Order: sequence, then C-alpha cells, then structure tokens
Amino acid sequence: MSRARRRTVKALVALGSVLAFLSVFAIWVERQGLNTGDWVSTSGRLLENSTIRKALANYLVDQLYENVDVQKELKEILPGETKQFSGPLSGGLRQVAGDGAEKVLETSTAQGLWEKANRSTHEQLVEVLEEKGDTVSTENGEVKLNLGALLTNLADQVGVGGTLAEKLPPDAAQIRILRSDQLKTAQNITTAVKGLALVLSILTFLCFAGAIYLARDSRWVTVLSCGIGLVAAGFAAIVARHVAGGIVVGQLVTEDSIRPAANAAWSIGTSLMISIATTLIVVGVLFAIAGWLASPTGAARSVRRFFAPALRDWAPWVYAGLAIVVCLYFLSAPTQGLRSFLTTLIVAGMAAFGIHELRKQTAEEFPDVTYGDYFGRTRERVVGAVREANIPERAAKLRLPEVRRPAGPGAPETGKAPSSEPPTAEAPTVAMPADSEDARLARLERLGSLREKGILTDEEFAAEKARLLGGGDAAT
Repeated sequence: MSRARRRTVKALVALGSVLAFLSVFAIWVERQGLNTGDWVSTSGRLLENSTIRKALANYLVDQLYENVDVQKELKEILPGETKQFSGPLSGGLRQVAGDGAEKVLETSTAQGLWEKANRSTHEQLVEVLEEKGDTVSTENGEVKLNLGALLTNLADQVGVGGTLAEKLPPDAAQIRILRSDQLKTAQNITTAVKGLALVLSILTFLCFAGAIYLARDSRWVTVLSCGIGLVAAGFAAIVARHVAGGIVVGQLVTEDSIRPAANAAWSIGTSLMISIATTLIVVGVLFAIAGWLASPTGAARSVRRFFAPALRDWAPWVYAGLAIVVCLYFLSAPTQGLRSFLTTLIVAGMAAFGIHELRKQTAEEFPDVTYGDYFGRTRERVVGAVREANIPERAAKLRLPEVRRPAGPGAPETGKAPSSEPPTAEAPTVAMPADSEDARLARLERLGSLREKGILTDEEFAAEKARLLGGGDAAT
C-alpha cells in the first residue's frame, strides 16, 4: 500500500474504536433512559439490594412521621391516664416501624407497588422527554416518583396504619426526578441521543469495513487491529463508568449515611452499560481471531489447511450456518429495534465477506487437500513413530555375537575350536534387517507423496532422498 492508503487505514481503525467507545454510552442512555421495560427491570433489582432497601425503608418511615403527628394521634386514641405515654409509645412505635420496614419491602406486594410506581413515572418521563403528551409541561410541571401507595402499605404492615395512613397528604413520599426548568434541557439531550445511538453504531462498523477493504494484502493485520480497537473501547467504557460513578454520586449525594445506597444504585443502574461493553469486547475478540486465522503464522496455516476441504466443498452449508447464527442472535437480543437490526446486518455482512476471503486464501494455498489426506498423513506419522520406537528393541534382538581376534598369526580364536579354513582379512558383511529396509522404503514413498502434493519442492525431495539413502548406505 502507499503511504496515504496506510494512513487512511490507520485513521479509520482509530476513528472506529473511538466511535465504538461513544456508542456504549449512547446505547445505554437510549435503552435505560427511554425504554420503560428495561428501567422497570432495573428498578426491581434496585429493591433487591439490601443497602438500597434499608435506605428506602428509613426514608418511608421518616416520611410517615414527617407528614403525620403520630404522638398526637396516639394521644387522642389512648384512654384516660395512658395518654401520658403517647410520647414514649410514639418513639417505640417508630423504632418498631424502622425495624420492620425493610422486611416489608422484601414482600412481593411491596415489590409490585415499587415496580408499578417506577413504571408509571418512567412512562410519564418518556412522554415528556419525547414531547408526546401534555401531562407535564416545561413551564410549571415536575416529574416525580410517587411512593404514596408503598408508604400506605408499609404503614399497614408495621402496625401504624388505619387512621394514621388515611391522614397522609397526597404529596407524601414523592421523589422529584426533574424540575420544570430542567425538562427542556432533558428534551434536547433526548432528541440528540436517540438518533446518536443508531448513527454511532453504524459508523463504527462502516469505518472498520472501509479500513479492511482498503488494506488489500494486509487485511489480516487490519482485522486484528479492529479487534484490538473494539476490545480497548469496551474496557475503556468500563473504566469510564467507574470514574463517572464517583463524580456523579459525589455531586448528587451530600449525606454520608445514604452514600452507600447511592453507590449501589449507580452500580445497578449502569449494569446495562457493562453488558454493552462486554458485548463489544466479545465482538472484538472474534475480530482478533479472524485476523489471526488469516495470518501467515504456522498455527494459522495449519488451521486453514484443516478447514480447507469444508470451505471448498461445503460452502453453502457454511453460509447457511452463518445465517442461522445471525438469526438466533437477533431473536435472543434484548431489544429488536432498527439499531439492533442494522448493526447485526452489517456485522453479518462483514462475516460473510471474511468467509469469502478465507475460502479464496485456502483455495490458493491448498487446492487439492482432502480430509482423507489429512487423516492419512496422521496415520503415517503414527505408524512411523511406532516403527522408530521399535527399532532399538529389534536391534537388540538381532545383535550378533562378539568376535575376538586371534592372539597371533594362525592362532585359534579365544573360546572357539580351531577352524580348518584359512583366516581371511575381510570382516564379515552384516545384512540390513528387513524391517529397516521397509521403514526406509516407506519414508521414500512418503517423500514422493509430499512432492506430488506440492508440499516439497524437487530440490527438497532430492536432498531428503540423498540423505535417507546416504544414511542407509552408512548402516550397511
């Protein structure tokens, strides 16, 4: 590639990585802030946390005693001389309510009221942010989380209900989410973010696709770089979420007593961000594996050789398998909107293009390889290894008896009777065992097969043959 093309490829990979990092936050805001179902599910997990449940229980008890004069009510109810005990009884009743409130919030009834309140508030918030209704205006309205039903249920369950719960004002236990002067800004942010999630997701993979297309002969390096960029973007989003949590909780929470609950709420509320970042990391790992698979390393070449027959002979089944995987992923995705459909379609197209390029590469490298050849070579290696392992044992069985030279001219050999035949100066010739000849012939046949398949060149075949025959002559 030219220098300008290389710089363009690197710039597209870097830009795609940055866009992937930003898309994590955009998708989280879209799903967590504008999807009521996702928020209700998250709110249920909030109440399952013991720290948050304890803080909410204390808040509800405080709301009960702030909005109703419990001591006065008890004084009116108690008869005669017992009215003087209304103060201590009120304090004791508050202690009982505080101890039992957390257990009440663990019941299915309380959890249902909690989720119902969150659903109603979130639907109202979405209507306001998307300007679909006029339930709350930006001039004189506020968005509040109404926990009045939950407070009444708590009062009944801990034993301070009845007439006390009936005297709760309508605005008791209402948590303000947004003021009227904040709504217009929130609406502008919502308009920008709602379209941004789709744009960033598509641009991320389009940048990577453009970089891979321009890379040409070094595409495997570019694909590997894209995978590394996606993994880095996912981990960066996780780190940024942790840093942002400290800043947000520090700015919004001033009381140290509720700071642990606020930290737990941030952790649970942004858990979807972790899920999105993890998905990004998994996709990046798949990109990195695809880049390595097309690399010239020995291990990657062996893997390509193994899959070459399937890519050549079973191509329709390979593409059908890819289509099935894409359909299963899309059907199991938590959201099935336009963004999810388009991004899945783009990634599937890139995967199909990768399979096409891999088929071309394996066809050029291994045009005639079959699985029969692969398993045949494995069998030959096993047989050769077994034969080589048995050579020392066979040589020990075929070991010739030791021959001692005579002490002087014409003297008989030690330990043997004198021979009537005259001694000869030549040493006896030892014949090559038949098993060694068979092993050498098998190796020659294997060398010839490797040359026919193009694995060995003519020069390499001649050199190996000369070495093998030379070693055989030396053993004779």
